[in-house]
Amino acid sequence: MKKIIFIVDDNTTNLTVAEEALETHYRVVALSSAAQMFKVIQTLTPDLILLDIEMPEMCGLEALKRLKADAAYARIPVIFLTGLTDPADEAYGIELGAVDFITKPFSEPVLLNRVKNHLHIDELIRKRTKQLLQRTEQLINLQNGIVYTLADIVESRDKDTGGHIDRTTVYMDILLNALVERGVYADEILGWDIEAVISSARLHDVGKISIPDVILNKPGALTKEEFETMKTHAAEGARILDRAMERTGDAVFLKNAKLIAAYHHERWDGSGYPYGLAGTEIPLHGRVMAVIDVYDALVSERPYKRAFSHDEAVRIITEDAGRHFDPLIAGVFGEVHDRFREGRETPE
Repeated sequence: MKKIIFIVDDNTTNLTVAEEALETHYRVVALSSAAQMFKVIQTLTPDLILLDIEMPEMCGLEALKRLKADAAYARIPVIFLTGLTDPADEAYGIELGAVDFITKPFSEPVLLNRVKNHLHIDELIRKRTKQLLQRTEQLINLQNGIVYTLADIVESRDKDTGGHIDRTTVYMDILLNALVERGVYADEILGWDIEAVISSARLHDVGKISIPDVILNKPGALTKEEFETMKTHAAEGARILDRAMERTGDAVFLKNAKLIAAYHHERWDGSGYPYGLAGTEIPLHGRVMAVIDVYDALVSERPYKRAFSHDEAVRIITEDAGRHFDPLIAGVFGEVHDRFREGRETPE
C-alpha cells in the first residue's frame, strides 16, 4: 500500500510540481491551505506532510504548532517548503518539530529523495520504538513475576494470612486513587509510578522470610519476646530490598517496596516501629499502607482473635486517626470504605 503524502501550499505551481514528482511512488493529497489540511486529516492520516511556510490565514509555522499539540498528529514528520533563506527561520522551524527544510524552487529529484529518506527514518524510528515498548513490557512482566513469586513465598509461610497480599494490593489501588481524586497529597502521589507502587505493595511483609516458623505460625497470641522478634520483619524487609536494589540498580518498584515494607508499622504519634517516626516523618507510602494493612488484619480471622465486621474495622480506624493513622488518609478511607468492602468480596 502506498504511503500518503500531504502537500500543503497556496501556490498552484508548487502543488503541481510536487505532485508530479511524488505521485508515481506515493498517494499524494494536494491541499491549498492549512485549514484544508486540518479538515482532511480528521479522516485521512498522512505518513508525511510537505508544508509551505508562507500561506495566508494560517502560516506553516502555526500549522506545525497545532499538529504537534495534538497527540493524534504529533508524530507525523513535517518537511517545510519555503522560499525563506534566513537561518533563524529554519532554526525556529526545527525547534517546533520540523524534520527538514526544502528551499523553493525545488527540483523533483531532490524532493523525491528527501521524502524517501525521511519516510525511511520514520519507519526505522517506529520499528525501534515498537521494539523498545515490547522489551519494556517484557521487563515489566518479569518484574511482576518476581514480585508475585516472592510474595507467594512469604504468604505460603504465614499460614494465617491467606489472600492478604492480593487484598492489600486491591486496597492500595482504591486508596491511592481516592487520595488523588480528593487532592490529598496529590502533588506527591502524582509524581509516583502508581502501577509500580500498587505492584510493590505485595512485598510489604517480605521481611517475614526471616521470622522463625514457630513464631510466624504460632496458634495463639505471641509473648512479649516473640512479638519483639516479629517486629523485626519491617527492618529486615528494608534490608532485603536494599540488597536487591544493590544488584538491580535501584529499580523503581523496589524503592517503592522498601518504603512500604520499612514504614507500614510506624504510627502517626511516634509509637510505632521499627524507627519510631511520627507524623509526616513517616514516608507517605508507609502511612497509606498502615491503614490498608490494619483494615485487612481487623476483618480477618486469626487463631487468637475473631474477625471484626467491616463497620467495626472502619470505626476503629476512624477513631485511631491522629494516633495510629495519618488523619488525612484515615479521613479519605472513611469516605471510600465501601470500596474496601467490595474489594474484599471481589478481589482482582
